[in-house]
Amino acid sequence: MARVSDADVNVAAQQPVAAMPGKLVKAFGRRLAPLGSICVLMIAWEVTARSGVFTPYLLPSLETIFARVAHDVITGHFFIQAAYTLYRALAGFALAALVAVSIGTLMSRKTLVRWFFDPIISVGFPMPKVAFLPIFLLWFGAYDASKILLVAFAAFFAIAVNTVAGTQGVERYFVWSAQSLGSSERRILWSVILPAALPQILTGLQIGLPLALIVCIVAEMLMGGVGLGGSMIYAQRFADSPGVFAGIVEIGFVGWLAIFSLRKLRQRLLAWHVETTRK
Repeated sequence: MARVSDADVNVAAQQPVAAMPGKLVKAFGRRLAPLGSICVLMIAWEVTARSGVFTPYLLPSLETIFARVAHDVITGHFFIQAAYTLYRALAGFALAALVAVSIGTLMSRKTLVRWFFDPIISVGFPMPKVAFLPIFLLWFGAYDASKILLVAFAAFFAIAVNTVAGTQGVERYFVWSAQSLGSSERRILWSVILPAALPQILTGLQIGLPLALIVCIVAEMLMGGVGLGGSMIYAQRFADSPGVFAGIVEIGFVGWLAIFSLRKLRQRLLAWHVETTRK
């Protein structure tokens, strides 16, 4: 039987320690990789802005844009505008999620409900929802109600379609097993179908949230008033070019924050799921 020397033991013990810096570098690189394209875009923007090809009015420098963003943050202007936009977008999104998940689940469980709503969703899903803005203005006025309901209308279809796909895709063996154990329809719905369909439902929510933000900002641009979209149009009307570009940066940040928060919520809700445990 071969003996293991002390030197071999020391080498084996040092191998994991030696591999740690390499792993840390790779993990750090994976974190920074998504920022690479943004850095390239920012460098190209700044070089082009300072080259003199465009006037500062058409293409302000990043220094000018971020100075305006900092001014909006310090004065509180950004927080007021973002609060109104998020209020409308999230209120409409929550309303859409409640209605769409309920109808989508019923469509997968009840033939009559599916027969009624399937043509409506098939026709309405590909239509540009902003085209309905004049109708919402006519019905609900030019205030928050029309914006919130338009946002809910826009986000409804994506959430409903994914809810139907998720609830229909549940393995029938799970449902049959629960039925054989004497579970009621309500118990099967809450304990089997909805948890199994949750990944697909959350995918629909992740699609619906950006749509809600987009439609809300477009509605604010067209209707005016307080909000990130209205603030951008106000700056454009008064030839405030840095204000317009600062509005784009602020909208991008708010959108990223909302999507990032929903992604973290998905990871928490699906802590038991294979898509989370395999990472």
